[in-house]
Amino acid sequence: MKRYIVKRLLEMIPTTFGVLVLTFVLFHVVGGSPAEVVLGKNASSEALAAFDARHGYDRPLLAGRWSRIRALGDVPRETLARQPESALLRLPLTYALPAGLYRVNAGRVMIGLRESATGVSDEALVDGPAPLTFAVREGWTAVTLDIEGLTAPRVRLEKGNRGLFDSQFVHYLTALAHGDFGLSIEHRLPVAQVLREGVGPSLALTIPILAGGTLVGVMLALLCAAWRGSVTDRAVLILSTVLMSVNYVVWVLAGQFLLAFKARLFPLWGFESAAYLVLPVLIGIVSGLGRDVRFYRAAILDEVFKPYVRTAQAKGVSGARIMVRHVLRNSLIPIVTYFSLSVPFLFTGSLMLESFFGIPGLGSVSLNAIHSSDMAVVRAVVILGALLYQIVNVATDVCYAWLDPRVRLR
Repeated sequence: MKRYIVKRLLEMIPTTFGVLVLTFVLFHVVGGSPAEVVLGKNASSEALAAFDARHGYDRPLLAGRWSRIRALGDVPRETLARQPESALLRLPLTYALPAGLYRVNAGRVMIGLRESATGVSDEALVDGPAPLTFAVREGWTAVTLDIEGLTAPRVRLEKGNRGLFDSQFVHYLTALAHGDFGLSIEHRLPVAQVLREGVGPSLALTIPILAGGTLVGVMLALLCAAWRGSVTDRAVLILSTVLMSVNYVVWVLAGQFLLAFKARLFPLWGFESAAYLVLPVLIGIVSGLGRDVRFYRAAILDEVFKPYVRTAQAKGVSGARIMVRHVLRNSLIPIVTYFSLSVPFLFTGSLMLESFFGIPGLGSVSLNAIHSSDMAVVRAVVILGALLYQIVNVATDVCYAWLDPRVRLR
């Protein structure tokens, strides 16, 4: 058992790494530019470039020796955009660049370095065809590029990296190894701190829903299986179908309007005490009860028709003892499987409940991060969800071996 657990935990390392790579690339492609999201699309090129440099977005995504700088200096983008693609320009572009190695790809270039303190131009000028590499020393923060023979829309200035793997992804992995998920752009706080503040409310909401829904669903399924074909069985099946047919949002809106707003039985909004969780938990249990009961009933009925049940009945064992002591115990493997599959999806449901009821949990944090394009928070939530799913899978396998001695973990 211990060897199996250690083996599965070690297998989580490459799986988690694959999730990291996939989510990092997808969020980079889909999420767009964080600088433009935070500063706005009308922000200057220098402001966007400064934001990228401050947050490490000026590095290549996965690997590379050169990374593009978005700054276009004193020349507005509109000036270049109005030029036809075949036009050749001769115009000075002034950049404020920190010390480092740079490369420019724009026709024939003459580069002059200017000292920021005195404004005196450097005697040494670099002149040559593109691509042209040049270095900016400490104290030289203004660089003038006199470009001749430039194809208008193609201004490309790149900064040299310290190494091939001096990239956003490597720095992100390094930070993760130290427990740092990055900085939340929306909250201006470390992502780990933002997530810690949301874990408590989320657990207070999801654990009662998961435990209560499973307990009530199994009890109703046992009654249906014990009295199969009766009026009670049919009534529960009809009720389950009705519960499954009503949309989740309808349950939330109806519960808020009827029980909180009209009857004033529960608080409508907020998270000040445990009383604020009663209505969301009830809605979470009721909305999923129909699906749970039908699955648990099918799993239990699969055991009811097996020979050992008829043998116990022939020996005079009571029906309640047979159902609870034998049938339910042998039905626990599919029940545990269904329970484990419900854990990750329960987070999606809590997202909606937290949003409607103003509960500051991980679901609400995730939704706000999506709306504000705070990719650092969204990426951290996805990674934590992947880790949770893998841990639940390992725990499920261990439960199989504990429930059924015939199961051997290797």
